[in-house]
Amino acid sequence: MKRPFDAIQSEILEKIAEALFHDVEMVITPDQVVENIQTQFGLIEGDKPGQIRLLITAVFIVLGGPLFLLDSVAGRADTIRKRLQETDIDFLQDLARIRTIIYAGYYGHWDGITQDDNEHNPVHRQIGFTLPKFRNRTGPGEVPITLVDGRDLTHEDFIGHDNCPASAGIIVIGSGAGGAVAAYNLAARGHDVLIIEAGPHAPSQRITHEERRMTATLYKDGGIQTSRDNDFVVFQAHCVGGGTVINNGIALRVDQPGMIHPQAPDVLDKWASIGAPIDRAAFDDAYLAVETHLGIAQIDPIIGRNNGQHILDGWKAYAASTGDPVDLASPTTWFRKNWGPKSAGAECAYCGYCNTGCPYGRKNGMAQSYLIDARRKGAHILADARVNRILWRDDGKTADGVELTLADGRRRTIKAREGVVVAAGAMASSRILDASGIAGTGEGISLNVASPVSALMPREMRTWDEDQMTTYVDHGDYLIESHFQSPLNMATLLTGWFGEHARKMQNYSRLASAGILFPADRKGRVVGKQFSFKLDIEEDIPLIRRAVGTLARVHFAGGATEVYPGLTRGGTITPDMDIDAFLHDRIREADDIVLSSSHPQGGNAMNEDAALGVVDTGCRVHGTTNVMVTDASVFASCIRVNAQLTTMAMAHYATRGGGVFG
Repeated sequence: MKRPFDAIQSEILEKIAEALFHDVEMVITPDQVVENIQTQFGLIEGDKPGQIRLLITAVFIVLGGPLFLLDSVAGRADTIRKRLQETDIDFLQDLARIRTIIYAGYYGHWDGITQDDNEHNPVHRQIGFTLPKFRNRTGPGEVPITLVDGRDLTHEDFIGHDNCPASAGIIVIGSGAGGAVAAYNLAARGHDVLIIEAGPHAPSQRITHEERRMTATLYKDGGIQTSRDNDFVVFQAHCVGGGTVINNGIALRVDQPGMIHPQAPDVLDKWASIGAPIDRAAFDDAYLAVETHLGIAQIDPIIGRNNGQHILDGWKAYAASTGDPVDLASPTTWFRKNWGPKSAGAECAYCGYCNTGCPYGRKNGMAQSYLIDARRKGAHILADARVNRILWRDDGKTADGVELTLADGRRRTIKAREGVVVAAGAMASSRILDASGIAGTGEGISLNVASPVSALMPREMRTWDEDQMTTYVDHGDYLIESHFQSPLNMATLLTGWFGEHARKMQNYSRLASAGILFPADRKGRVVGKQFSFKLDIEEDIPLIRRAVGTLARVHFAGGATEVYPGLTRGGTITPDMDIDAFLHDRIREADDIVLSSSHPQGGNAMNEDAALGVVDTGCRVHGTTNVMVTDASVFASCIRVNAQLTTMAMAHYATRGGGVFG
């Protein structure tokens, strides 16, 4: 295994770990924490380990260089507190993110390989966590945590790198929500389809609960991809099946009656107003076709009986106390999801590890549904192959094929006899099209921005023994979504330093958790490998404060004793505090709060006018004869809600009649 950090960098990490756990009981040594960090970053491919090496060096200099290493543990802790925790300087706030690396190294501790190896994992025992294999599932209505075999693609479904075809009818770039649906529709119409995926194939049997290994394997940049200024963590998949492998299967329409706030902006009306009208009836049919194909349905409340129910009860009590018509009109319900389906005996076993893949074959992601169905219709799949650019015929507007790089560095070209479908995700699709000479790509990217707010309950909740996300509230200008994370990820989401953070994690079984989700519309752009995104200080920051404050009150209405917003410097809200004043003081800019997104949208926006969009209203790239884009990058503006279902519907809508390929 690669060791990305040298002896000096390892010593710096060890000294920081000792300081962050000053006056806190450690059940593994600081040296073991560093070994865990070495393991995690040794598994990550690409530039990210090198960036972390630079981060360690910068932190070392800021903390005082060699003098920091020679100081006492208490002295080091005091230096970290003064220079990193309490700072409001952007550069130092970026450096302060090293705390999450240390906490991931501690709470992501993993012995050996299997769950059996970790039955007595000391860190799990310290925080009161039980791995799925050792949980009691004998009660009425409980679902056993067992593998449902035979639901995955197999080795035979993939083309070996030594057997790359010279040509294909239609090349589909990307195997996620947009690519898989498009590939199936086109293959079902008799086209010769080749799906090319940059990431590896990870069938259920190869997915484990070792979070560090799964994030390194299934995520771009090991799950720590950030915006250029480090204000956002942007989660994107890097595997066959794309985001459907690592998401929570949430399936919301943009305009579903009873599930969307009646005062929420009408997304499709907005698209029409800016030059991107789509056929509503046909789009509704596309939604229905996908929902029927996947068996999407509302989830069983047993899988969110504690954390999910807490948000429902808390909102009901909160809305009753305000009497505000907007609050009272907010839909508050259980998610519809892409699981199982139950009819196949593959209902969710609510192990709590959705975001690191399902080891039990119970997700109904693209690798368990549309990709298998596309294979049955004759499509082929090439994995671990990154498309660099589209190649053009002499006319400059007809795609002739693609240039790609295999995992071992070899370059290949594959001819496209009919055309190319780009569906690699908002940012990757923008980069591919830009490298292919398409103008205007990568502009106007939107995010659904999330921020966590956890709460301490007076009783044990064991919310880790549930599905990660089960209920939500649509307030119109933002959503509240219940969520709870497995140990490593929860440790990185919980803010606080030193003993404050340790106390929160040692109350892991008493925590409830949810997050706010709000639309940040067309404020980002891709430039080369960089993703830039800036929130508006006058518009977005007040919305964040208001949404976080509301969620804090919802937690209290549900019985919480303390609330922990995702503040960079840490901090606790109690029921007797002036919540609005506290948040106004603590949240002045994006750096002051933990922000993330799993839903990048736009970059190749749809528009009737080629000067205002990259694709037309049929998802065909302007100025080309045989290139389409069928992922979330074509969205003309932010859709507000989780993007999976709408991405699938858009791919179906664009290819239902064969698209440009007839």
